[in-house]
Amino acid sequence: MSRRSIILVAAMTCSIGWGTWRSNVSGQSTGPAPTMNFFVTSKGLGDGGNLGGLAGADYHCQQLAAAAGSAKTFYAYLSNRPSNGTTTLHAKDRIGKGPFYNSKGVMVAKDVADLHTRPDAINKATALTEKGDTVSLHDIITGSQPDGTAYPDRVDVVDHTCIGYTSNSRGTVQLGHSDRSGGSSWISAHPSKGCSQANLAATGGAGQFYCFAID
Repeated sequence: MSRRSIILVAAMTCSIGWGTWRSNVSGQSTGPAPTMNFFVTSKGLGDGGNLGGLAGADYHCQQLAAAAGSAKTFYAYLSNRPSNGTTTLHAKDRIGKGPFYNSKGVMVAKDVADLHTRPDAINKATALTEKGDTVSLHDIITGSQPDGTAYPDRVDVVDHTCIGYTSNSRGTVQLGHSDRSGGSSWISAHPSKGCSQANLAATGGAGQFYCFAID
């Protein structure tokens, strides 16, 4: 190879490297890790506990995942019960088999049992949004008991699901803590004060929920 050719090749290599470096530092997103099958919604629907029912919540999960670059099918981690005009649905049965990875590609649990029994599976560091961000408001809508199941009908006078995730006024909804603050449950820490957006904000929430891929 002539000296001129060597100089041209070197110049092209530097140019490509410079372009790659500029692209990386410009903040262009490369999307979530291909393994991502779990995330916290980066935003709620803005209507309190009214998520449009389970179907509306599932759709929100799917839209956020697709916008982030995932082709997987996502469902919302929510439970429901017959008093809401449906069959009993347990959140833990609405997810895949695992292992479960967040948007950074970090494995948070090896399977469904590990997800629901290992104390450090979900925490502030692992419960990331589909964009890879940490969650600032830790109240997460689940409508579930600590083991990921629906509350039995008439177990108490509390609704736990904002009337099947269709109410922004009547009822309450069960909330988990994504950061496990004070050793609390990521699934079931306390009920909301009500179902309005203001009610959710009052205890540290924004109407966000967990999403898991079913495939």
